[in-house]
Amino acid sequence: MIKIILRQIITISLSFLITINVAAQLIYPKGPVKIVVPYPAGGAADITTRIFAQRLTELIGQPFIVDNKPGGGTNIAAAIVARSLPDGYTLFVDNFATHGVNKWLYKELPFDPDKDFVAAALMVQGPMFLIVNPLLQVSSVQDLINLAKTKPGKLTYGSVGIGSPNHIVAELFRMHTNINVVHVPYKGSVEANRDLLAGQIDFVFDATAMSLVRAGKLKALAIAHTKRWPSEANIPSMAELGFPGVSVSTFFALVAPTNTPIFILDKLNDAARTIAKEPEVISKLMQIGLIPSTANQKEVVDFLNEQSTKWKPILEASGAKVD
Repeated sequence: MIKIILRQIITISLSFLITINVAAQLIYPKGPVKIVVPYPAGGAADITTRIFAQRLTELIGQPFIVDNKPGGGTNIAAAIVARSLPDGYTLFVDNFATHGVNKWLYKELPFDPDKDFVAAALMVQGPMFLIVNPLLQVSSVQDLINLAKTKPGKLTYGSVGIGSPNHIVAELFRMHTNINVVHVPYKGSVEANRDLLAGQIDFVFDATAMSLVRAGKLKALAIAHTKRWPSEANIPSMAELGFPGVSVSTFFALVAPTNTPIFILDKLNDAARTIAKEPEVISKLMQIGLIPSTANQKEVVDFLNEQSTKWKPILEASGAKVD
């Protein structure tokens, strides 16, 4: 009799827990969700996040609010989110710098990118375009290489910080072409592109600057990828120009603090994948050289794990370090 009663109690308890879990899934989120972007407003990360945040708000029925916290090579924002409650109400826009390279650049980090975050969704991926100011008077990648070799240490390139994809691909370009150019780091691509327009720097590897290329204000020489990009088929790839090793893809992913319940991650992933298939979203993102991703949650985990180790030898070869 006691065993029967115990089984009944266990069954009732399990049913209760299942009911609570299902109810929780149905009511998440109950209020605003903050998405922390580790870059300034106006750049690719910010544009991407705002597109997804607007649609998440419309699909899920609660506000998804973008909170820009630039600085510290993305580490400031990442540390804030890593210390947040794992309740799904504070998310982070994970990226190339935070997940791929910072742990190889910095002696110490106030968070662990592999242990302190769990993946929800991969919003976009995209390559870097080599873009110059027309005043530089170069018409091809080879022209730029030749100019750099005649003026060693004189040409400058901008990036959104040491360890950013813009910086790493420029370092790959430097190493593969044996040129001597000077790195000028910025807080975000908006500032770098502004100085490129003004002629304060000579070139960038960037995606958002493609809008300025289309406006005739800047010139794109190549795409740092293994093949041409669908939306810019007239621009040659670095691979076809003889530099297949000069290839870096940027990415922006939604992640949450570790121990965030899986049903929250699944709900965010399902919504993000729906958004990624919408023609209007695809069109907006392709204008800045990005393509939305429909990766499921496990695929996002696998992708971030790969990024976590992939760039270590490149950084060691470049000698880049941040104290």
